[in-house]
Amino acid sequence: MSIDPVALTQALIRCPSVTPADAGALGVLEGVLTDMGFTCTRLRFAEPGTDPVDNLYARLGSASPNFCFAGHTDVVPEGDRAGWTVDPFGAAIIDGKLFGRGTSDMKGAIACFVAATKSFLDRNGSPDGSISLLITGDEEGPSINGTRKVLDWMREQGEVIDACLVGEPTNPRALGDMMKIGRRGSVTATLTAYGAQGHVAYPHLADNPLPRLTEALTLLAGSPLDEGTAHFQPSTLALTTIDVGNPANNVIPAKGTAKFNIRFNDLHTPDSLEAHIRDVLEEVGGTWDLKMQTSGVAFLTLPGPLVATVAGAVKAVTGKEPELSTSGGTSDARFIKDHCPVVEFGLVGATMHKVDEHVAVADLIQLTDIYDRVLVDFFAGKGA
Repeated sequence: MSIDPVALTQALIRCPSVTPADAGALGVLEGVLTDMGFTCTRLRFAEPGTDPVDNLYARLGSASPNFCFAGHTDVVPEGDRAGWTVDPFGAAIIDGKLFGRGTSDMKGAIACFVAATKSFLDRNGSPDGSISLLITGDEEGPSINGTRKVLDWMREQGEVIDACLVGEPTNPRALGDMMKIGRRGSVTATLTAYGAQGHVAYPHLADNPLPRLTEALTLLAGSPLDEGTAHFQPSTLALTTIDVGNPANNVIPAKGTAKFNIRFNDLHTPDSLEAHIRDVLEEVGGTWDLKMQTSGVAFLTLPGPLVATVAGAVKAVTGKEPELSTSGGTSDARFIKDHCPVVEFGLVGATMHKVDEHVAVADLIQLTDIYDRVLVDFFAGKGA
């Protein structure tokens, strides 16, 4: 008996799994996958000072290659409830569109994972290899107790995945527009310039750090980091805040702090970017404190069997050649890339995180067909 991806998406949407709550979403998946013959393992992780997160790893078969579908059942908050025209967790279908928080990002794709796998198994039986699902509960949060921890557990257990497809909403306008073959890295810098406080009427008796701070920021933001590569757009640096905390207009402050984020391509690493920033600070002079926080490093899955398999399945179902992109923010693919080749393809993301998030019902059917075709071609040896 086939699995309806629309009905399964609705069941998942009706679980209000706002990070880090599970609200029953993983239980819905575990029940369906267990009935399909998967061995399901629930994994709960919690580092000190963090909320516990529930995750699910499910595998059918024990042989290799192991093809893994990866995604997350946690969702962002509903936001302005009054702005929704429907219950954000009601999963209503109106005019051929399924509404609800997480329809696009990314419970719809997870439902399509399951429906496609069932369709594939019904026609072909167990594959010459394994199929697995890695589903996390904190992708929309700090990403501490989810995919990264599951992958660590898998390594300890000797669980190996040979290829992975992440179901993030990759398409900007229509299904088939785009797939991701990599992601830019992301670092956030907190930069503090130090001086000496004093009276504005006697600036020569003080050391104003703000001119140095603004000079450094101008140099950093005003000079391109690179011109991009064959697969990546140019790296960007965006100022996000400048804070002095000075309530008096007759006092030169002792320090000023700025934060900025760098989205970088594979020409850079966090260490090389920190070295660049420190070179600028040395050029400006003065006393500084620099703290760097890395969310992810840039990575690229070079066009090859896996990329060709997914792109071919997209074209076979939609008739479109998907753009091979590395744009956008980070995803849990940044953790998976250390274990196997990984690409991303999912639904249209135009409404993700927005009020009245929705997907076309027809897209759920087509995406199921795409994932089904991916499995067919992968286990036929085209994507291994």
